[in-house]
Amino acid sequence: MFISIYLFSIIVSIFQSLTSTSGIGNQLILVNNCKEGIWPGIQGGAGMPTLKDGGFLLTSGEEVVMDVPEKWSGRIWGRQNCKFNANGKGSCATGDCNGQLHCQGLGGVPPATVVEMTLGTSASPLHYYDVSLVDGFNLPVAMKPVGGGIGCGVASCEVDLNICCPSALEVRAGDKVIGCKSACLAMQSAKYCCTGEYSNPKTCKPTLFANLFKAICPKAYSFAFDDSSSLNKCRASRYVITFCPPK
Repeated sequence: MFISIYLFSIIVSIFQSLTSTSGIGNQLILVNNCKEGIWPGIQGGAGMPTLKDGGFLLTSGEEVVMDVPEKWSGRIWGRQNCKFNANGKGSCATGDCNGQLHCQGLGGVPPATVVEMTLGTSASPLHYYDVSLVDGFNLPVAMKPVGGGIGCGVASCEVDLNICCPSALEVRAGDKVIGCKSACLAMQSAKYCCTGEYSNPKTCKPTLFANLFKAICPKAYSFAFDDSSSLNKCRASRYVITFCPPK
């Protein structure tokens, strides 16, 4: 049932995008294919505007189309099990941004699966994007171009890493694993965080945990200096970001 909803929403989104007259260079189509509602968090890069006030509720089976200005860069992640009052104050079990519905420039508390991107312009329309596990994992997610030509890749971590998360990295809510920490977050050392004397590709090497993440999600960044195959580039003007993508 969820796959059918997913496919239908993508078709509708593409049709809406193709008939749009907004004049905005790029569009992001956010789709929730999870069984429960999530709250996407959005953080613009330095000097960049905050899209959709930095966060909103995306119910199960729902999709939202966002117009994105040229040169926009930023991060998008999913928040789980959130509760907010009428003033937008509350908390989320994962990916929380200081207890606010609208993140307004704030990042999410790790662990969280993060989609990162730097978009181009109409004159230089090469866009870069990736899915990062450097801040750990909470939800499966994928970013896929709509069209774009040969060479456009899919950035993703489509497997639920919480199921196979090593016990040392687990984040639990009761008996349920709701997040999987990165080695940096769990160990809090320069070696695992690629800082200090380990802040370059020669000294920062993938850990056992990073190798595990990479083996399960080869299309995602697993540590700070992961191989360049995890970074995608494309000339498409529209991209679909799917939480809990169908397998």
